[in-house]
Amino acid sequence: MTRDELLSSLPPEWPECPLASIRRGLEESGETLIVLDDDPTGTQTVYDLPVVTCLDRESIAAALAEKPPVLFLLTNSRSLTADETRTLHQKLGETLRSLGQGRVISRSDSTLRGHYPSETDVLSDALGLGDAITLLAPFFAAGGRLTAGDQHYVLEGEEAVEAHLTPFAKDPVFAFSHSFLPDYIEEKTSGRVRADQVVSLGLELIRKQGPEAVAEKLMAAPARSVVIANAVCQRDIEVVAAGVGIAARKGKGLLARSAASYVQACAGLPTREPLSKGDLQSSSTNGGLVVVGSHVPKTTSQLSYLLERTPDWEQIELDVDQLLASGIPGDLQARLNAALESGRHAILSTSRKLTTGGGDEENLRISATVSAALVEIVSNIPPPRFLIAKGGITSSDIATKALQVRRAMVQGAILPGVPVWKLGEETRFPGLSYVIFPGNVGGDSALFEAVLKLT
Repeated sequence: MTRDELLSSLPPEWPECPLASIRRGLEESGETLIVLDDDPTGTQTVYDLPVVTCLDRESIAAALAEKPPVLFLLTNSRSLTADETRTLHQKLGETLRSLGQGRVISRSDSTLRGHYPSETDVLSDALGLGDAITLLAPFFAAGGRLTAGDQHYVLEGEEAVEAHLTPFAKDPVFAFSHSFLPDYIEEKTSGRVRADQVVSLGLELIRKQGPEAVAEKLMAAPARSVVIANAVCQRDIEVVAAGVGIAARKGKGLLARSAASYVQACAGLPTREPLSKGDLQSSSTNGGLVVVGSHVPKTTSQLSYLLERTPDWEQIELDVDQLLASGIPGDLQARLNAALESGRHAILSTSRKLTTGGGDEENLRISATVSAALVEIVSNIPPPRFLIAKGGITSSDIATKALQVRRAMVQGAILPGVPVWKLGEETRFPGLSYVIFPGNVGGDSALFEAVLKLT
């Protein structure tokens, strides 16, 4: 199905922009909206908001004391085992509850990968939300992730492909068989929530009746039910967010599991133009570095496009099989540092053949080993002119472990869906604009386009 065919039968968008009323409701609540982000790409739709990577009570309380309207807490839980993420979310839920914070979004992948429903189940109990409903909102505008008729699609060019037919559904850890979301929910909950029990916020309701009707549907949803938010444009998800705000003020308990566009809507933020070259300037005379860890086919295509157009750059491949057998090659760090110190730009990428193990935990162990190697390498580079990290787990580990980020500000996006963090004074490279490039965003030329802005 083409994108135009998917959209052609829909009614016109809701005519009134609800962002001002969403912002007003957020301000009047006196609460900070907490976004638990399972990798740092969730900041891809927002700007001028803080991100905290240290999840102890003192760090969270200090950030909340500044009363930001929205606060991102980076959990990086997509890199954790099921048991590890349950433990983390139990602790976070208890911490937030003790700090009087109950309005939480569990931000995850727009292609339906992640620890669902375990994270929302644990959070709901730990936050004391009781009979709260769960809103599932995977729509993500910049990435071409659309939900219509409760079916979730991924745009590939002009084709709207059902998500379960894409490579994302074959993820070695988070595979799934359905993109019709009621069936997806039944699959992921192992039948605890049946497909026929799922509540739907359809586009007819959203576009013809608006936020009040959305709120009414949410108020009527049974305790602990799962509600699907359909959306094919940012206005649709803004109407949903406005309806959620109305229902919340009426006392309806709700926990959202969403992609990044819903977060933007709940923050009341209009879409901002991408950052300019002037926003991204650096005083370093060393070369810049692109680190590529993601293995999704889109990333591989983008890496190939970049490599073909940068033959004079230092191009270093970290062979994963060799790494697992004997560690980081002895000359790799010296090669990379020599290039950067001479002013040459460099690309450090993992080998493109996906190495897998015998199960989810083994696959996560392999991923952790590769990520640890990239962290060790980046921990020992001179200050770069720019730094791009490709892939959610890769960018998170480099931020927290290699760059020692404890807190950052989201500057905006270098390209639609590609966030940039301004690093704080506590980091190895204070003031650096750190580009967090999701593995599954952009066309073949996108990584190269980001590089052009930085060079």
